Parts: sequence; C-alpha cells; structure tokens
Amino acid sequence: MIPHIRGRVALAALTTVAVLSACGGSDESAAAGGPGGRGGPGGFGGGGQASPVETAVVVEGDISRVVVLPGTVEPIRTVGVNAQVAGALLELSVEEGDRVEEGQVVARLDDRELQAQLRSAEASFEVAEASFDRARQLLERQVITQPEYEAERTGFEAARAQLEQLRTRVGFTEVRAPIGGVVTTKLMQTGDVVGNQGRLLEVAEVDTMVVRVSVSELDIVQIEEGDAVDVTLDALPDDVLQATVRRVFPAADPTTRLIPVEVALSSADGRRARPGFLARVSFQLDPKPNARLIPASAIVSRGGGEGVYLVSDSTVVLRSVTPGLTAGGQIEIVDGLAVGDRVVTLGANLLRDGGRIRDVTGQRAAVGAEVDTFGSPAQEGGQ
Repeated sequence: MIPHIRGRVALAALTTVAVLSACGGSDESAAAGGPGGRGGPGGFGGGGQASPVETAVVVEGDISRVVVLPGTVEPIRTVGVNAQVAGALLELSVEEGDRVEEGQVVARLDDRELQAQLRSAEASFEVAEASFDRARQLLERQVITQPEYEAERTGFEAARAQLEQLRTRVGFTEVRAPIGGVVTTKLMQTGDVVGNQGRLLEVAEVDTMVVRVSVSELDIVQIEEGDAVDVTLDALPDDVLQATVRRVFPAADPTTRLIPVEVALSSADGRRARPGFLARVSFQLDPKPNARLIPASAIVSRGGGEGVYLVSDSTVVLRSVTPGLTAGGQIEIVDGLAVGDRVVTLGANLLRDGGRIRDVTGQRAAVGAEVDTFGSPAQEGGQ
C-alpha cells in the first residue's frame, strides 16, 4: 500500500477506536456529565478515557540533506551507423531492439557499379605493373633514361592506389556495426536509396546506463566522483537502484548556473532500466552523524510553533522542539529532546497537554490483504 494512504487508514482507525471507547461509558455517566462522559473532564486528552496512540523512542543516528534531481536514463554511448558510399539499400538485417556485435554486417548496398569500376582498375593495374617491370629492366641495360623510368613508376603507383581505393569502396557496401550494443533507432528500410554518409541506424552500448542531472553550484562542491547515490524510476516506483557519480563536468551552464553530473547505474540495476526512462537521483549532502532522530509524524503544530507529545508514564506532555533536517521519514531534533525519550508518533491529533494515553504500539493487526487497523473495541473492553 502507498505509505501516505496507509498512514491515513491507521489514523482513521485510531479515531474510530477512540470514539467507540468514549461511547463505551455508562448511559448514566453520560447523561450526568460525570467523569468519562461526553460532558465531563475525562474526554480525549483529559483525565478520563485514555487515547490509543503509537509511540517511538528518540534514537541517535546519521542524517543528511537529500537533494532529489530529475533526469533521463541514457546509454553510456550511442553511435550512429552510416553508409560510407551512396547506393540502393539491398538489405538491412536488424530491427530496433536487436543486439549486434562489433563488426557484424547489418546492411548491404548495391555494389554492381563499384564492382565494374574495380575490374577496370584491376586491368589498368596489370598493364601499369607490366610496363613498370619492363622499364626497370630497360633502365638496368641503360636503354631508357631515368626520367622515363620515373614516369613508368609513377603510372604504376597511381594504378595501384586507384585499385586500393576501389577495393575499399566496395568493402564499404557492407555496413558493419562500429560497437556492440542494441539497435535503438532504424532510419532506413530495404530498398531505400542512401546518400553518401547517410544515417541508417543508431546503436547504443547499454551494458552501462547513466543518468545526467543538473546540479546547483551551491551543492556541486559537496559532490565528488565515486560518491554513492540512490536512483528511483517512475517505471519501478518501489525499487531503489544503486548508482555512483561517474563524472562531474568542469563548467557550469552560463545561463542556468547548473553543472551537469553523470551517475552510472550498477550493472545489475542498469539491466532493469531502459533508455528514456524518467529517473530521480538522490544526493546525500551535509551529513550529520550522531543526530537525535524521531519519526517525522511525531511533529505537531501548536500555537504557531512545533512540538511533540512526550510520554510520561500514562500521560503526555507537550514539548516544544527545534527540528532540523528531514530525510527518509525521520526528522532531526536539534533541541528539546534527549536520546531515549519516548514520543507519540500516531494519534497526536486526539491529544492535549496532560492527557492520558494507552500505548498500542505494535498491536495493529492486518485486516484483509491491504488495510491496517487496531483491535476491536469489544476485545479492548474485555481487558
């Protein structure tokens, strides 16, 4: 159950139990307005009927200021796959979501024109090679001059370069994946005519997933590479993923004064996330060790200030406190309480200073699969 709904149900249960208990007094007492009746001083929080509450002890622990920033899950690297020669696309063998290996052939282009040019270049190279061999022999017998020999050698080198160029261009008609990863975008289909350097696909390296967020210049000084952070995803609202700060960018945006920070999800958690998921990164800043902590639900507002109901035997005393940081459902108490003090955490809205209580901490019983409530009034009346 969602935490705030669970809290409301529990609070409603406390109110119901209290009302039923108040109605449990004798009719005579109620009519007379005697102790415990509706008109007497023993109403809730008074000296009569005890109000059921839950309590907790002030503990010592660590707390930090939590800064939560939104971002988007991205692959650590995304590479475009382009056609390096123009031509008709004869085959595009992958779809979005397919995993490819580095060097795997993912597409083929029509190479018939290039093959014809290659055969012509091979023939020209053979002629140039034969002429160059003959010129070398003639030079050795001093039949031709050195400039004539150099001209034949130059023709041979040009023919060889032309042949190597065409072989390379023919090789480009087989398009290969530059990295291993997952195909995230497919921009062309078989049969399309592709221009030189036309984009066919995008391949993402999803083994490491990252989230990039923008951090205030006031907070960035407390963030370092390697710091552990928590990440939650809207797609997995009940799970907290582990991540670390991968890099802190060196410069702030001159307009927003925000500095990009990139966090990397752990390998196990990264496999559960997908590119494009909305993420929220929680940074733990300003850590305070050995702080006095209580559940945040214990704080009540009275007379324009904040306080708690301090338990003293079976009664409560309203105590003013100075709250500090709040995180994870707990709040730091800077002043007003000591470690070991017991305070009311649930049911404080029914109380007043000096009122009697009945501590039912841990006595809630599950009713059905989702709803939490307290024991029935019949059971309580028989105690």
